[in-house]
Amino acid sequence: MMSDLNTLTIAEARDKLRAGEVTSAELTEACLAAIEGAGALNAFVHDTPEIARAQAAAADARIRAGDAPSMCGIPLGIKDLFCTKGVPSQAASAILAGFKPEYESTVSQQLWDAGAVMLGKLNMDEFAMGSSNETSTYGNAVNPWRRGNDDTPLTPGGSSGGSAAAVAADLCLAATGTDTGGSIRQPAAFTGITGIKPTYGRCSRWGIVAFASSLDQAGPMTKSVRDAAIMLEAMCGHDPKDSTSADIPVPNFEAALTGDIRGKKIGIPKEYRMEGMPAEIEKLWADGTAMLKDAGAEIVDISLPHTKYALPAYYVIAPAEASSNLARYDGVRYGHRAKLAAGDGITEMYEKTRAEGFGHEVQRRVMVGTYVLSAGFYDAYYNRARKVRTLIKKDFEDVFAAGVDAILTPATPSAAFGLGEMKDADPVQMYLNDVFTVTVNLAGLPGIAVPAGLDPQGLPLGLQLIGKPWEEGELLNTAYVLEQAAGFVSKPGKWW
Repeated sequence: MMSDLNTLTIAEARDKLRAGEVTSAELTEACLAAIEGAGALNAFVHDTPEIARAQAAAADARIRAGDAPSMCGIPLGIKDLFCTKGVPSQAASAILAGFKPEYESTVSQQLWDAGAVMLGKLNMDEFAMGSSNETSTYGNAVNPWRRGNDDTPLTPGGSSGGSAAAVAADLCLAATGTDTGGSIRQPAAFTGITGIKPTYGRCSRWGIVAFASSLDQAGPMTKSVRDAAIMLEAMCGHDPKDSTSADIPVPNFEAALTGDIRGKKIGIPKEYRMEGMPAEIEKLWADGTAMLKDAGAEIVDISLPHTKYALPAYYVIAPAEASSNLARYDGVRYGHRAKLAAGDGITEMYEKTRAEGFGHEVQRRVMVGTYVLSAGFYDAYYNRARKVRTLIKKDFEDVFAAGVDAILTPATPSAAFGLGEMKDADPVQMYLNDVFTVTVNLAGLPGIAVPAGLDPQGLPLGLQLIGKPWEEGELLNTAYVLEQAAGFVSKPGKWW
């Protein structure tokens, strides 16, 4: 069936492209048709069919010439946080309305250099601030999954909600995401796909709209662990334009997928057993532990004692960096500028522009961040959070030094919830979604979410594996073993 081409994995499509069984043009048309029929998901927010068709034609020529890398001809969606030359790049914010960059982000450029195809830009939480894709100027992205026969629209997670929804619904073969406190891993878990956040510094941040510069990291969101390995390799590499980019060779991640983890030590952190954890999350974690043990890994109980301070430290550090990064959106150089009344000066222009352009969650975080950086509170909040961050990082270093190869935890405290269900709750309720993921960003480690089961209502649940710095290959291999053992093959029923 030619019409099912959008359901292929990257690995399957690559093999068919190389065998001449399918063209990138055909793959691309299948995805464009799927996108056109999926308006209800609100995943794609800027379509680029002309660019896609031109790139697909070039990819087909390159494949015929016989020298094409693995990503050549693969149709992708790009999170709206990545600057794409001549294409709207708004970070899902009204303040960047009309902004079309004159340059390409390093990560997206590397994907185009590898022959990948851009289908368009994907919905997300405004400036990547959110865990449910409800803060976007484009409106909510919608999870393709539903609870049983209930038609309540569910969140795809955030901030990479559009990316997660698009991959889960087969609108693209894979997508880029970014992860500051869980924004790749939590939406991947909510939509039954795979998402990896690499080690801080593994992917260039240049040309990606900044949220919190010491935490942000790009990564792939894919239909399988193998696909994550293939796409991650194309995204990584040293970039002199990003001072935090690591000058470390990028291995062949796919070659690391041996499926053998015998003798590896997997740590189970007792601090992640949160009170009130749903029984299905508890069971999923126990099942995942058993699967890795059956594959020959040694399971060890570990302690990460500073875990309980991770959320408060994160929600001081991330807003502090955001308040400084978002100061540049002032109506002077690009994006939205408020209409001014007679007699308004520059101060009024800044105030009105930022009040109109930023949504409530972004305003909340800028205010929190400015507060914790202010003269009287800097030591009490920001400096203390930085010290706590160092202690969290040391917890992980101690565990790895003791011989642990990877750490297994739940990815999220629940399955996907309904859009609007958290709206009236205290914002802190929403922040609790990040409880299992933020430690990884604070410590700069690689982490991957793998779908591992369904909850009683038929919604996907994910497990998280945390790896040693720069050991993405080993982490992907452990995830591959977990994926094979869990045998998760469920797809959302098509209602859109």
